[in-house]
Amino acid sequence: MKSKNKKSGSPDQRRIKSDPPPIYLVSGSSGASGEQIIETVLAQFPSVQVPIIKMTHVRRKEQVNAVTVKASKTGGTVVHTLVDPALRRALIFQGEKQNVVTIDLMGDLLERLVDVLGCSPKGKPGLYRKLRKDYFDRISAIEFTIAHDDGQRARDLSSADIVLLGVSRSGKTPLSMYLAVHGWKVANIPLIIEVPPPPELFRINRRRVIGLSIAYEDLMMHRKKRQEEMGISGPSKYTDHLTVLEELEAVRKTCKKGGFHLISVTGKPVESIAEEIIEHLKMNLRKKPFKKK
Repeated sequence: MKSKNKKSGSPDQRRIKSDPPPIYLVSGSSGASGEQIIETVLAQFPSVQVPIIKMTHVRRKEQVNAVTVKASKTGGTVVHTLVDPALRRALIFQGEKQNVVTIDLMGDLLERLVDVLGCSPKGKPGLYRKLRKDYFDRISAIEFTIAHDDGQRARDLSSADIVLLGVSRSGKTPLSMYLAVHGWKVANIPLIIEVPPPPELFRINRRRVIGLSIAYEDLMMHRKKRQEEMGISGPSKYTDHLTVLEELEAVRKTCKKGGFHLISVTGKPVESIAEEIIEHLKMNLRKKPFKKK
């Protein structure tokens, strides 16, 4: 293969393009693996923002033709993870026809393994995710739970498997993360006296909403410890006797209003609280909750 002439000077000495051409990622599935590789490479060029345009679930040659035409017009590069040999060949052919650089992240290794293993690949996109479905479900649950911690994105509550409701320092976040690691998408909502609960809370399946009750003494101990960690001394609304009692009463009233199940977390480890919540869901939902080991 003939080598291309290299430009003189180091990359740092060349003028960095303010509007770099995009990278088109073509995949027969979600494109997650290819995207990770591209982002890993782009991390080596932190001063440049290169747009990544994902073309996922590509199944037809018409889609392959369309992406090469776009790349030709924008001066972009096509990176692909196609496992279907016919589509892969079509993309490479169209790339050459449109004078577009195409980079194959799968083909060489697939062809090597055909020679080494003496058998042909399935050529079906998405097999990796199917084989590791439980793993990806857990990752998805963790990402969802982090994004919906402490009342964030309340508009998405209907997408949660479980919604936890409780006052500050009642253990919502650690319990949410424990459940997420086991595959549950969890959102948690803090109950604050001055702030009414989001209206979405009363529109979703009430059996998925769990209120957390905690003994006054335990809650005060947790809050005072938290204040010390933050370097706050002296009286505050956060540990005011009447305010704390009012907040605990608000949890009970909200659960009664919405018909939500209320459980006590006082003196219980996260594991046993999680088991209690899961058993409640199994008993009260018409359909048995999916997966969850």
